[in-house]
Amino acid sequence: MPDIFGVIADATRRDILQALLEKHVQQAEMSVSEIVGRLEISQPTVSKHLKVLREAELVVVREEGQHRFYSLDPEPLEMVEDFVIPFLSAGFETEVTVEYLSESGERVHGPGEHDEFDEVLPEEATAAAERIGRAAARAEHRVKELVARFKLRG
Repeated sequence: MPDIFGVIADATRRDILQALLEKHVQQAEMSVSEIVGRLEISQPTVSKHLKVLREAELVVVREEGQHRFYSLDPEPLEMVEDFVIPFLSAGFETEVTVEYLSESGERVHGPGEHDEFDEVLPEEATAAAERIGRAAARAEHRVKELVARFKLRG
């Protein structure tokens, strides 16, 4: 399998993946001619890039007569995600504030503030929940930052 980072380094291949992602969300495929029309590049160029994406197992092709229909297989990109996330979250510290609300939405006492709420979660579970919350907050912040950068370039 080719190096996934080298495959997605090419802007045209990223454009093809983006187009296929939009169809993937709709659970649909895209023909080569649709990709050509969308990206406004030649059919041989699209075919060359689709071959690279196929070899990297990022796309799946279905043949119907002389027509080829492509769909996205996002699973190999999980390797990229696993590699990149630690870099994106490094250096971000987020303070987590917990507020306890009743079913009616009124603020109520939390653990340690009032006896009836003591031991809501064991200490280990509370610590794990706090770490997960911090990681989620860092990831959310970073994703928003990246989306904003992407929109500025687009």
